Amino acid sequence: MKNYDMLINGKWSQSLSGQTRKISDPGNGEIIATVPEANEDDINLAVKAARNAFDNGPWRKTSAQDRGKFLFRIAENIRKVASELARLEVQNCGKPLAEAEFDVADAANCFEFYGGLATKIHGETMQVPANSMSFVLREPIGVCGQIIPWNYPLLMSAWKLAPALAAGNTCILKPSELTPLTALELGKIIVGAELPAGVVNIITGPGRGAGEELARNPQIDKIAFTGGTITGKSIMKSTSENIKKISLELGGKNPNIIFEDCDLEAAIDGALFGAFANQGEVCSAGSRILVQKSIHQKLVDGMLKKIPKIKLGHGLIAGVKMGPLISLQHREKVESYIAIGKKEGASLLCGGKRPKGLEFDKGNFVEPTIFDNVTSKMRIFREEIFGPVVTVTTFESEDEAVKLANDTEYGLAAGVWSQNITRAMRVINQLRAGITWVNTYHPTFNEMPWGGYKQSGIGRELGLYGIEAYLETKQVNINLDKAPIGWY
Repeated sequence: MKNYDMLINGKWSQSLSGQTRKISDPGNGEIIATVPEANEDDINLAVKAARNAFDNGPWRKTSAQDRGKFLFRIAENIRKVASELARLEVQNCGKPLAEAEFDVADAANCFEFYGGLATKIHGETMQVPANSMSFVLREPIGVCGQIIPWNYPLLMSAWKLAPALAAGNTCILKPSELTPLTALELGKIIVGAELPAGVVNIITGPGRGAGEELARNPQIDKIAFTGGTITGKSIMKSTSENIKKISLELGGKNPNIIFEDCDLEAAIDGALFGAFANQGEVCSAGSRILVQKSIHQKLVDGMLKKIPKIKLGHGLIAGVKMGPLISLQHREKVESYIAIGKKEGASLLCGGKRPKGLEFDKGNFVEPTIFDNVTSKMRIFREEIFGPVVTVTTFESEDEAVKLANDTEYGLAAGVWSQNITRAMRVINQLRAGITWVNTYHPTFNEMPWGGYKQSGIGRELGLYGIEAYLETKQVNINLDKAPIGWY
C-alpha cells in the first residue's frame, strides 16, 4: 500500500486535518493506497497558491513558446512511465489494461497537442468607424478550478490541464475521491517538468466539501467540471454567486441508430463496443440501440453470439475485455436499473446478474446486459445507467428513428450505421447531439471538440475549442487623432 500527498504550491503535503481516505482496487477489494482528505482550509491554501502564481509569479511572464515546452516535457515524461501509469489506472478504475494503455497514450498526445497550440493563440485587427487602431487580444482567464470524474482520471486530467496551461492559466485540479492515484502521479511528472510553484495544484477529497468549496470560492475565475448532470446543476448554482466562467461536460443517454442497409457485422461490433467499453461507465456510451425492424432479429442474434467473447475479470488478467464497476454502491445502482427494466416489462436477453466464480467474489462485477423490446416510456430508455446495460428498440422509418433518438433530455453523443452516406448525413443533421459517428462508435480525437447539447453540458473541450474555453477576449482601441475630443 502506498501513501500519497497532495500537491499545493509546488510541495507535497497531507491535509491540515490529517484525515485520509483508503483507495481500493474495484477488481478484488484490496486497499492499494491512502490519500489525504482535503477540507476547506486545504482548498484555500491551493487557491492562494494558484492566485499568487497567476497574479504575481513568473507564469504570467512565461512566453507561449516556453509554456509549450513545458507541455511537451510533460508528454514525454508520461510516455517514459506509461506502463506503470496504465497498470495503476487498472488497479484504481477497474478497466481492462488495453483500454488503460490507450488512455495513457492519449493523455500524452493531449499535452503534446496543446503544447503546439500554445504558440497559436492570436487576436485580430478590426476596421472601425473612427480614426482608431482597434484590435482584439486573447488572454488567460486566471485561476481555474477543475473537477474530474472517476472513469477516466488520467485522461480527464490531461483534457483539463493541458489547454488551461497552454492558455496561461493556473489550476487547482480535484480528481474523484474514488480514483485520484494517476492524477497524483501526473502531479509528480508536472513537478519534474519544473513548472513554477502554484501553477498546478492537485487536491484530493470528496465532491461534497472539496468540490463545493472550489465552486464557491470567490478567488477562482473559472470552474471546469466533468461528471453527472445533477452535480453539474449544483455547480452552476454555486458558481452563480460570483459569476464564474463555467464549462460543464455532463451525462448522456446516447442513441446508436442501425439501419437495414448497414454492414451488419460491423454494426454488431460497434453496438457492443459502444455499449460495453469501459464497462459502460462512459458518458458517451451508446446505451440505446435503435434498430430498423427488418434486421432487428439478425442484430440481436449476432450480439448474443458475441457476448460470450466478452471476458470478464480483473483488468490486469490477459484477455479480459470487461472489468468491474467502480464501487459496491455503483454496482447496486446499476443492479437497481436492471430490476426496473424487468419490472417495466422489457425482455432480458442476457446478463443482468453478477458472474459466478471465486475470481469475481471480491470485485464489483456485473455481466454485460441486453434488454430487448424497450419502449421510449421506460426508465431504462430514458435515464443514464452508467454501466454495462444496453436497451434495444425498433423503428420502421427514418423519421421515427430520429424522433426516438432525440427523445431525451440529453444530447451528448449519437451513432448512425448505414452504407448510404446520403441517408447517414441526413440523419446526422437532425440529431441533437454534440458528438456523432457514422459507421463507428467511440473514437475520440484531441483535435476535435467534445461536448453536448441540452442537459449534456455547456461549452466544449479538446481541439481549438478547448483552448478557447480558457481564454478571455479584450478589445483595445488606440486613438489616432491628435486633436482633443471636444465634447465639453
